[in-house]
Amino acid sequence: MDMGRGDAVVWRNRAMTLFDRVSVPVAVCDVYGQVVLANPAMAAEVGTTPGRLRERDVLELFRPQEAGQVERIAEALRLRRRSRYQVSVRWEAPGGIGRYGELTADPVSDSVEETPALLVMLRVRGECAAPQEAVPVPVTPAEARVLALLAGGATTARAARDLGLTVDGVNYHLRRLSTRWNASNRTELVARAYALGILTPGTWPPQPRPPEPQ
Repeated sequence: MDMGRGDAVVWRNRAMTLFDRVSVPVAVCDVYGQVVLANPAMAAEVGTTPGRLRERDVLELFRPQEAGQVERIAEALRLRRRSRYQVSVRWEAPGGIGRYGELTADPVSDSVEETPALLVMLRVRGECAAPQEAVPVPVTPAEARVLALLAGGATTARAARDLGLTVDGVNYHLRRLSTRWNASNRTELVARAYALGILTPGTWPPQPRPPEPQ
């Protein structure tokens, strides 16, 4: 029995060494997209270290170009479908260089019944001609703060406390945003906020992008 455990530890260490040395950007995420483990190549794409990526939302780092893709994948995972999923993304590399490519997510688990983890690989397609500019979108400062709190995982009640609003007040802002962007849920609202440049990429906790100087 002890010999078996020893062999398992040896193979695990070898696997981790291989994981770190792979030149392809790779991460392991939970089913909600939160990073559990990332290799140096993945961390280098956003100018940080693997340890600093842990517990970050992969879709905050690599912004989906189409918010609907995220919702379709989430629904498929809720139904325990074991397909490979791909999301077109953009992100800001070190030096302010805009890049685009695809995130490919493969659900993996020991059994069909078990909640899967996601093996995520990044394929870099190219660089943008210029750093991606924020698209001017009419949002109020209060709406931007609500979006930042949602992106950080706050509940409606927590957002209300932090902003000094009532729960109905927060829901009012969410309804206005959902109508304006034709978004069906909060996940889509947050993805759209990053895609439109309302939230600052690569920062934690999430923050609204500072207003442009007049």
